[in-house]
Amino acid sequence: MLNLIDRPQYLEKLKAWKDKSDLIKVVTGIRRCGKSTLFKLFQNHLKETGVKDKQILDINLEEAENEDLLDYKKLHNFVEKNISKNKKNYVFIDEIQLVSDFPKTINSLRLKENIDLYVTGSNAYMFTPKIITLLSGRFTEIKMNTLSFKEYSFAFKDEKDLSKLYENYISDGSFPQILKLSEDKQLIQDYLVGLYNTIIQKDIVLRGEYKDISRLESVVKFIFDNIGNETSVRNISNSLFSDGRKIHPQTIESYLQGLLDSFLIYKAQRYNIKGKQHLQSNAKYYVADIGLRRALLGTREADKSQILENIVYLELLRRGYRVEVGKIGVQEIDFIASLPGGRVEYYQVSQNVLDEKTLKRELAPLKAVDDNYPKFLLTRDYDNAIYNGIKQINVLQWLMD
Repeated sequence: MLNLIDRPQYLEKLKAWKDKSDLIKVVTGIRRCGKSTLFKLFQNHLKETGVKDKQILDINLEEAENEDLLDYKKLHNFVEKNISKNKKNYVFIDEIQLVSDFPKTINSLRLKENIDLYVTGSNAYMFTPKIITLLSGRFTEIKMNTLSFKEYSFAFKDEKDLSKLYENYISDGSFPQILKLSEDKQLIQDYLVGLYNTIIQKDIVLRGEYKDISRLESVVKFIFDNIGNETSVRNISNSLFSDGRKIHPQTIESYLQGLLDSFLIYKAQRYNIKGKQHLQSNAKYYVADIGLRRALLGTREADKSQILENIVYLELLRRGYRVEVGKIGVQEIDFIASLPGGRVEYYQVSQNVLDEKTLKRELAPLKAVDDNYPKFLLTRDYDNAIYNGIKQINVLQWLMD
């Protein structure tokens, strides 16, 4: 297995933005999704195109030896002292959000003609309204996720059974480090639990200054347990209260924002297709990695449909779609996926539709949509079919497409 796992989708984006020196390239995503490795891959590409080692400056702010650089002036001075004066320099800074007043540093470095700047961040705190204002028009964001099913499969080229690969994928999770643990279930469990605790402590508790971690974890477990189910802050509050945990809705709302900011979960808003408007009540939440969910909640056979829906949701995000939940009358379409420029696609997700009643139920919402945009039914069934223009596709083939 290669030390560096190829991430072609994201690498191509960095190549496309190369030498656009007036823009800061910001790679965001959950901890350990591969942002630092992506930088290594891109640095290898730079070297292959003739860039010298001394033109590349790579700084990881989580390393102990760089603790002094968490001050924005010291970081700025360090970069200036360690770059070539008369050549183009490619500067990479990991976890820039750890730096006090970091927009001042990266804005100043951006203005230097001999610097092409790339940074990563593991928390959406980077994009508070104040910081967005300071960086407005000066950066481009590349949103990074954990390994897709296709990327995961690259590490197991000798395994031709996609179903077996998929079962391992949802069991072990999709963080790149998992591939280095030799499929040792205990090591994987320990790694995921440790990673989860790090995200909770460093990206949520410290940032939000929360004192009662047990309350926060009650909300995390509720969200993890209800992926793909419509819910609201009040629903969460009522459910936890019935279990003996009284948490004020405003506190839950704060917790949810922290979870979203850390990229641990994602939120899909509901959209009224006929009314052409977003619905404020209720939403669906999805977890950034199914392995984390299993490490926290265990494995349950009944959850497979929810898990499959979660996998499809994340894949649509990877492919650059904005993803919402569709409402048409009393019926629901799992996902409305839209791309810049107005292209829209509709998706229903089901474990299988071998039963005629199940097939009819899954097709009904798609048939109710009166437009000509593509409509898909993704299932674990091996047969592909077309029903009045609605394409049924094997979901594992779709994930590998």
